Amino acid sequence: MKKQMLVALAAGLMTAAAPAIAQPGGSTVTTATAQGPILSFGVTKEVRSRPDEATIGAGVTTTAPTAVEAMRLNAAAMDKLIAAAKARGIKAENIQTSGINLSPQYDYNNRSDGQPPRFIGYQVSNSVRATTGNIADIGPLLDALVAAGGTNVDGPWFGVKDPDAVLAGARGEAIKTAEAKAADYARLAGFRSAELVSISEGGFGGGQPPMPMARMEIAADAKSTPVEPGRVSNSLTLNFQYRLVR
Repeated sequence: MKKQMLVALAAGLMTAAAPAIAQPGGSTVTTATAQGPILSFGVTKEVRSRPDEATIGAGVTTTAPTAVEAMRLNAAAMDKLIAAAKARGIKAENIQTSGINLSPQYDYNNRSDGQPPRFIGYQVSNSVRATTGNIADIGPLLDALVAAGGTNVDGPWFGVKDPDAVLAGARGEAIKTAEAKAADYARLAGFRSAELVSISEGGFGGGQPPMPMARMEIAADAKSTPVEPGRVSNSLTLNFQYRLVR
């Protein structure tokens, strides 16, 4: 029954005016003049590998009666934090400010008498993100940032420096998969073969999504924070067009 349906579909598409018809699995067969219908589909390949770089975020939050004082205190605290990161071997070009926020703070307790909230000062939050290729040092780096006054820590995000190189072998696998799939479609639809018309590559991605921000308190005599890098996933999608040939 499946073969009969595909044969009927291919035969009906030999007229140039026939519309594109989507097939299960994301494939599409369209007509391309009298030369034969065009089969379009994508192939996605995933590669999991050990990460060779990681990014972590760290910051400090300060509060003071005035905005100027809150910013001053925060700047002094951030200087210590950045210095601690550099002391662990993080280069200046791999440290980037990711967010600064200044906001007034109010006390809303005991306001049931209809009185407005009591103003208590200004709060400043400042954070940076640091990237390192020393995966084994992530735990000690986190500890050093917290010891330097860091109160807001997020990450780590693991990745690879050159995902394109990691995916090089996946392209060949995707092409082999596409050739087998196109040949199968041609056979089931009653065609002799399938000729490659075009290949295009979609975007590839990898790494892990950000982890929620957390506040950390580590005792001075505690062992280093355990960090397991595991493996990260990178994937690519190749889009193919084949002409079905009788």
